[in-house]
Amino acid sequence: MTTDGPHTTILGIVIPSTDPFFLGVVGLHILASLACVIFGLTAMLLTKGRGRHSTVGTLYFWCLSGVFLTAATLAFMRWAEDYILFLLGALAFSLVALGRFAVNRHWGLRLHAISMGSSYIVLLTAFYVDNGKNLPIWRDLPTVTYWVVPALVGMPLILRALARHPLLRLRSSKISN
Repeated sequence: MTTDGPHTTILGIVIPSTDPFFLGVVGLHILASLACVIFGLTAMLLTKGRGRHSTVGTLYFWCLSGVFLTAATLAFMRWAEDYILFLLGALAFSLVALGRFAVNRHWGLRLHAISMGSSYIVLLTAFYVDNGKNLPIWRDLPTVTYWVVPALVGMPLILRALARHPLLRLRSSKISN
């Protein structure tokens, strides 16, 4: 990103606007995103089932809803530059909604785990696509890295959970039916 045109620099990161509304939405977006990362990771690490996992998962869902709403607002204000972030936000929100519906409508815990885990991967992908060029180490990597690394790390973790978690493993009797 160049610093041509009006911009605001916060902690070395260039924000391409001086508009107070835009900056306010960026602030909300950052808070919702940080909460998402924390709640998502916490939900992954908690014992699965009703109780704390469900509560934290619900917080993750609502925070990701806020991330998508603020990302959409920011993208519409700078569509030519940020439309891809809107698409990533829409994908992350669609996945988290599918994961929530899967468990609430009894569509299956595997679909729930795959959807929720994938929404987290897309959330991190969007972060790196938007901010990788400003981050130490990441800024020296090829742009494709921002797109690929979250999936290369996240997908094996999802597959491991599907293979090892007792609620997610396929039973041989189900496979033969």
